[in-house]
Amino acid sequence: MSEETPDSEDVQSALEYLEMLKEGNMFVGKEGMLEQLTRLAKQGVHPLEVFQSMRRNVQEEKMPPVLSSFDMEGIARYIADKACKQVVVMCGAGISTSAGIPDFRTPGTGLYDNLQRFNLPQAESIFELNFFRKNPGAFYELTREMWPGNFEPTPAHYFVRLLNDKGILLRCYSQNIDSLERRAGLPAEKLVAAHGNFDEAHVIDTEPEIKVDINELKAALDKGEEGWKALKDAKGGLVKPKIVFFGEELPERFARLHRQDLASCDLLIVMGTSLVVHPFAGLVGYATRTAPRMLINRDQAGTCDSLKLGFRFHLEGEDNWRDVFHEGDCDAGCTALAELLGWKEDLQALIDSKGQASVYRAPWVETSET
Repeated sequence: MSEETPDSEDVQSALEYLEMLKEGNMFVGKEGMLEQLTRLAKQGVHPLEVFQSMRRNVQEEKMPPVLSSFDMEGIARYIADKACKQVVVMCGAGISTSAGIPDFRTPGTGLYDNLQRFNLPQAESIFELNFFRKNPGAFYELTREMWPGNFEPTPAHYFVRLLNDKGILLRCYSQNIDSLERRAGLPAEKLVAAHGNFDEAHVIDTEPEIKVDINELKAALDKGEEGWKALKDAKGGLVKPKIVFFGEELPERFARLHRQDLASCDLLIVMGTSLVVHPFAGLVGYATRTAPRMLINRDQAGTCDSLKLGFRFHLEGEDNWRDVFHEGDCDAGCTALAELLGWKEDLQALIDSKGQASVYRAPWVETSET
């Protein structure tokens, strides 16, 4: 019996995706993997199918429960009883939606749906370098709309700030490019902007990298097409904020800190993300096995059937010993956790004062510092 001939469109799609990964230098030093993926692609097997199969079905050794209950009350009791001081937060677009910034994937209202006015070949193209090189105007218009200062932090942003001011935040890893964590008053050393943000700008395709003052880019974009074209001529190339496009490497700070931070965290809180973009999504699996993990989100995401070492809150009994899913929006979830910890008034003070209020450290932090 002869083998079934793969669909030509499937083969083309798989090979094109591989080529995009190659342009992003994903296979440097991994030529063997590239050879295997190429062979599979020619058989119609998409690289994403391979990656997904690699992430699934990793068996964790079961442990005794680390939470008294697998809900937000259990998380609050754990924070206080264990005197947590090394909390890691991961956040996505869902923490910024109440600020008026759309998330990426919600049908009808998500950013990708709203980008159709730019007549893109596909929504993600606006964050692709090749498309930007040829059609920079679309990204520049989006950049003007999303520029920091046009939006204010949400209660969820101030909750992350609250964890820091209480002395229990190790680090916040954000997928967001809106810089609202910093606008809420989170110190720069506590933030890893995994996909970049508006703090810096650079000229693309330069080696060594040519940096540009972000305010110079802002002034050029305010003048429209004439402005950004003049800036391009002056700098010798297109200038963009240091936002990570598809195919670009994540910031060095992410690579340097994420493994040690997750290995030492005593609690992981994940908010407002679909956990489908890698390598950010993979951080969930790096959390030390004894650390509880909680997802605050409208929908379940990042479960172990689709993400390597992912959440286990959908499993019953002894198959879940540490994971919690709190269904709902991020602002309400953060407010509820602050209330359970006795910190609701502190959170509200930060919100009302736009970050100017001062709050006391957590009691167990104050004790250790004296």
